[in-house]
Amino acid sequence: MPLLGLRQNLAQFTLLVAVNALVGGTLGQERTVLPLLATNVFHLGLYTSALTYILAFGLSKAAMNYFAGALADRFGRKPTLVAGWLAAIPVPLLLIFGPNWGLIVAANVFLGVSQGLTWSTTVIMKMDLVGPARRGLAMGLNEAAGYLGVALTALATGYLASAYGLRPAPFLVGAAYVALGLGLSVLTVRETRHHVGVEAAAHVAAHAQAHAGLTSRQVFTLTSVRDRSLSAVSQAGMVNNLNDGLAWGLFPVLFASAGLSVGEIGILAAVYPAVWGAGQLVTGAASDRFGRKGLIASGMLVQAIGLGLVAAGTSFGVWLLAAVLLGVGTAMVYPTLLAAIGDVAHPAWRARAVGVYRLWRDGGFAVGALLSGALADLFGIPAAVAVVGALTALSGLVVALRMRPRDHKAR
Repeated sequence: MPLLGLRQNLAQFTLLVAVNALVGGTLGQERTVLPLLATNVFHLGLYTSALTYILAFGLSKAAMNYFAGALADRFGRKPTLVAGWLAAIPVPLLLIFGPNWGLIVAANVFLGVSQGLTWSTTVIMKMDLVGPARRGLAMGLNEAAGYLGVALTALATGYLASAYGLRPAPFLVGAAYVALGLGLSVLTVRETRHHVGVEAAAHVAAHAQAHAGLTSRQVFTLTSVRDRSLSAVSQAGMVNNLNDGLAWGLFPVLFASAGLSVGEIGILAAVYPAVWGAGQLVTGAASDRFGRKGLIASGMLVQAIGLGLVAAGTSFGVWLLAAVLLGVGTAMVYPTLLAAIGDVAHPAWRARAVGVYRLWRDGGFAVGALLSGALADLFGIPAAVAVVGALTALSGLVVALRMRPRDHKAR
């Protein structure tokens, strides 16, 4: 019989952490370079047009997040993970050789499909392995690996872009990540679906509705609307990635317009996910001990303060402080939201609940691209940042008022 627990599954867990670092790296190859590619190479004037790649990424990733849970339940975790890596193969090729913006957008459709399958599956597999007692720690380690991969790759590609140009050098790193991630997933990752039955046998429902016999439609409505805690978590995830989409698409353009060099922009693009990634090593475990609700609500407020500094700032120093605050706030929120989903969802439908949550969360990229692009076109980037900051603070208030604290401390 499979054993649950981090120590009992340390080798496989560590391997999955490494795989998710590579998943994050395939996203990080774009964070510094692609906004500059849009303006400097393809000469896209309107912010809304330039952000089409984030819209494409957000929609495709959100959709695949939803299907990833169902696919992982039906066909297994490992086949879903491998399929995600296969979808990533065209991405660096299109980014390097794409002669028009339409092919760059197409690359981000493939990237969104890949990220939705690979990242969702590593989350599900780690939940399978560790059981409920260390779920926050597990999510902290998973998300830390992914976003440190984003940060280090954003920094590296910023250096490569400044030294060798925007193409092709930065995207060769992404090609190497895809090859390594696919090889590890095929050759060394093991299926974890059989761990679910062990946890399900001992599962204590968080409340009366948390039973095993739910259809996919019931899981969707429960996670999206009906359950107070699950719906509060879903909206917070969406707003979190709304402001991350803003940071991804418009921050480099704002920093460049203020005269910062590509190297300085690369540092700022890396600091935010680096603090976010490293901070989750602490916040995930802290949520196991102290509960989820307080970290989520206060983390959204810290993010809002960071966004306010970005809107008001005009110098590298102020923006560096803002990037740190954004990273801290997101670290408080990101693994905690995932752990909160796992707390309420029954093991039998947890993978589908994670998929629904991640559908809403990564739909925030698309909403952020449309909203921030339109606001930036009408009123300028600082105004767009300020509006998103206000929405982030409001989201934290929704969590404080709607989420049940008793469901969100590890059992």
